[in-house]
Amino acid sequence: MGSGDMVAMWEVRMSDGVHKIGFEHGTTTGKRILWVDGEEKIRRDWMFKLVGSETFNIGNAKCTIKIEPIGGFAYEYSLEVNGKNYKKFVENQNKILQTWVFPLESQMMRVVLEKDTLDVWVNGQCLDTAGEFVDDGTETHFDLLGHPSYIKAVSSGNRREGIIHTLIIDNNEIPEATE
Repeated sequence: MGSGDMVAMWEVRMSDGVHKIGFEHGTTTGKRILWVDGEEKIRRDWMFKLVGSETFNIGNAKCTIKIEPIGGFAYEYSLEVNGKNYKKFVENQNKILQTWVFPLESQMMRVVLEKDTLDVWVNGQCLDTAGEFVDDGTETHFDLLGHPSYIKAVSSGNRREGIIHTLIIDNNEIPEATE
């Protein structure tokens, strides 16, 4: 990513992957450059108004970077995703996304369950799944490179803990990732 004017960076965890956002702000040149995953998305040169906002999309998420003065020639940069400030968005994503990262057939796999929609994503692609009720909960079945796979959902028996989701591939439990 660009020059020495990088003023802010964020990591946005979504179903299709973790997106890296970088923002350059040249306060002497009026330049603004927005990077998403290493690719330049917005470039503005010679902007006389140094404060304001830049709006862009990552997938179907609407993002806004706000540039606000904090005295003198100092600025504060904040990110909103889908109308939520970055911190609230991250907290929400941590509640609704469960992620597993592991090697399979000599490639890294990233499996994400969206708990609110029950969509299953593998390496950025939403999969076709088949849900099934079983004695102690539900199973969401799908194929992973020819390996029979499913996510099992069972009640924890504790209201605060809620439902426990477990990824099973070839009858082996995969540990949850911490991204």
